Amino acid sequence: MPLAGFAIGITAARRADELGALLVRKGATVRYGPAIRIVPLADDTELHAATRLLLEEPVDAVVATTGIGFRGWIEAAEGWGLGEALLDRLASTNVLTRGPKAKGAVRAAGLSEAYSPASESNAELLQHLLDSGVDGQRIAVQLHGEPLPHFVDSLRSAGAEVVEIPVYRWVGPTDPGPLDRLIDAVLDGSVDALPFTSAPAAASMLAMAKRTGRQPALVDALTRRVLVACVGPITAGPLAALGIPTVQPQRARIGALARTLSEALIARSPRLCAAGRQIELRGQAAVVDGQLCEVAPAPMAVLRALARQPGRVVSRRELTAALPSGGEEHAVETAIGRLRTSLGEGRLVQTVVKRGYRLAVVAEGESA
Repeated sequence: MPLAGFAIGITAARRADELGALLVRKGATVRYGPAIRIVPLADDTELHAATRLLLEEPVDAVVATTGIGFRGWIEAAEGWGLGEALLDRLASTNVLTRGPKAKGAVRAAGLSEAYSPASESNAELLQHLLDSGVDGQRIAVQLHGEPLPHFVDSLRSAGAEVVEIPVYRWVGPTDPGPLDRLIDAVLDGSVDALPFTSAPAAASMLAMAKRTGRQPALVDALTRRVLVACVGPITAGPLAALGIPTVQPQRARIGALARTLSEALIARSPRLCAAGRQIELRGQAAVVDGQLCEVAPAPMAVLRALARQPGRVVSRRELTAALPSGGEEHAVETAIGRLRTSLGEGRLVQTVVKRGYRLAVVAEGESA
């Protein structure tokens, strides 16, 4: 399968199982380390207070950003005995929806949308509001798990009173252990990719690494070795601020994120020929003549170092530096032995006496 041999870490709270299932179906090994948790709507005092604030006075417009968030808001209001009052308030104002899912949730509640951008983007929705004039208006913005500072500040700068509706507020995980172990796995080379579905999850992971003195090492790993994928530019924000490169799908969808991640991992997998065998390097494995061979982190690090310039002799000192935890030269010899065993073909890696090791790539003019 296309992702067999790759280990992928998932930090999401909502829809983590859905994303994990998509990747497992492609052959990946998935490790979970939730970086955030969602405050249950019925218990969220901030959402309750914001809903009551909204009901105190008429509003000129309500922005629905997500379908699941809008439905959850209505259901929570019904649980508080405010459902009928909230629907009456929404029916008397202009409801704007960001995309088709929010539009469907609005219509399912017996309401109709006044506007929905073709691009499904917050930027176009904001521009529509600003172009229509918001000075002196009271506008409610349903958030979707993370603040929208540019959106809200732009409306306030244009003269609007903004009521923020914090649906699905995210906080740190109840048990930070799985996230802590996932960070360790990234640092020791046993995780190849991290997909993020929200900015708070990315920020939470970076914050934990900073608190424990591991942020520089984590940023280095995410910049040089681990593939980082984000569902969209807002999610990528905390990572981009530290210079971490990301790949993003054209559409902000879970399925599209899984496809983009898969394509990027496959594209960056080195392929070469050694000792007459076709070899493809994957995250935690190598495919030799179509057969998947699992390789432990230390031997895999050695194989990657040898494959950077196939056929070149790589010194023991260079290979020692490539090992995840460093070590001495005898650690390289152990890793070479384990690598040959894992690949099932000792001739793939040649020993060059007193110089080091190389992959058995035959250069032009040499004999096999």
